[in-house]
Amino acid sequence: MAQPWIIVDSISTKEGILELRQRGERDFLITVGGLVLMNSSAHRSEVALGQLACGHLKSQASPRVLVGGLGMGYTLKAVLDSLPDTGRVVVAELNPVVEKWCRGPLAGLTDSAVADPRVSVEIADVADLIRRSKAGGGEEGFDAVVLDLYKGPHYRSHKRDDPLYGSRAIENTRAALKPDGVFAVWGENYDAEFDKRLCAAGFTVTSERPGRGGLRHVVFVARLNSPRAKGK
Repeated sequence: MAQPWIIVDSISTKEGILELRQRGERDFLITVGGLVLMNSSAHRSEVALGQLACGHLKSQASPRVLVGGLGMGYTLKAVLDSLPDTGRVVVAELNPVVEKWCRGPLAGLTDSAVADPRVSVEIADVADLIRRSKAGGGEEGFDAVVLDLYKGPHYRSHKRDDPLYGSRAIENTRAALKPDGVFAVWGENYDAEFDKRLCAAGFTVTSERPGRGGLRHVVFVARLNSPRAKGK
């Protein structure tokens, strides 16, 4: 007989009750309003997201990466595994309790990725952080922006004004990236309109569905090509 889920911790949010549930040593759920946000037994797309976003940065001198959404830390761990010791990762997480969980009961899932000295966590809306991080502006730009957020882009996303996936938000992300930067996004399903908006903003876009069988989410990888001088 399967073990029952035990509520480890919970907190009230505007989306509903945010809970961490556990059964057994390494089996966890994060839910909000009764809906599953993440399951520790199904995280291959989150790992693929981090690898696809940052795999090319291993030999770069001091890459800087922004991760939107901490979750259970699987995407962060994959990003860190793809970076040199000189890399830096900023994680934007809306709820401080999620950081507490990743430093506490969830730490063993990712070898305490959130405690890695290359990581800093900001309790903030990632859209706000992107807007104030324009490359060449007041803050240093990013080599990769990685969004691992609930649902991701979908057909109901407002084409212009969605704060993360609309055309204005995509332009903000482009401005926050260094030349040849990567914008990588996790989604529940492929969204052709989001793909088109990325292409219209000057990105070269591919999408991957990691793994075989079962629930296969999508990873969008949008690469920003540096402008070349004429004749080059």
